[in-house]
Amino acid sequence: MTATPHERVVRIRVVTPQEVVATGITRLLEGRHNGRTITSVHNGDAPDIVFYDVIGLHDSDGLDLDSLVKQATTPVVAVTTSLRPDLGEAALRRGAQATICMGATADDFLEIIDAAQSGNLRQRAGAEEPDVRTLPGAEVGLTRREAEVVALIVRGRSNRRICEELHVSGNSVKSYIRSAYRKMDVASRTQAVAWGVQHGFALEGAPAEGP
Repeated sequence: MTATPHERVVRIRVVTPQEVVATGITRLLEGRHNGRTITSVHNGDAPDIVFYDVIGLHDSDGLDLDSLVKQATTPVVAVTTSLRPDLGEAALRRGAQATICMGATADDFLEIIDAAQSGNLRQRAGAEEPDVRTLPGAEVGLTRREAEVVALIVRGRSNRRICEELHVSGNSVKSYIRSAYRKMDVASRTQAVAWGVQHGFALEGAPAEGP
């Protein structure tokens, strides 16, 4: 896909022994996204960011990750699995700058890409993605980010405040809300708050703000 003159091109590389992972992440991200064009590159081409599947640390000695992190100009993000959080921690110790869960949404990956482009990626380092099975809402399939958004809705935050607290765009927040509402089978903020309270999301007692 050819970018327009005003679009920013971001080249990604997915390093994994699993073809399905490489295909999945590439298909999730390739294309135009709000002023940026994501394209994948392979060996021999210089990427702007590398996504490293941590299963490589289980299947090998990790020398491929060591080689990647030595290329200081290219940020490396470890793609983790909730079943092996130890591998994500090991990737960080070996020099990966941040982690992202295998089940993350396209918006989550785009946030990581933007952080890498702005030089803020290391702020995420050391914050390994929690096991989504232990989060409130896991029984209906809420992702980590969706659970965070629902928690803030329950606490009375407006969409604008959610954007500020999670450092995401308004469109991203709306996307998380729509997805979460479908999984929760609710149609309004009031219903979402009631559902959240019933399913273990903390309530601070503040009155709900508008959208």
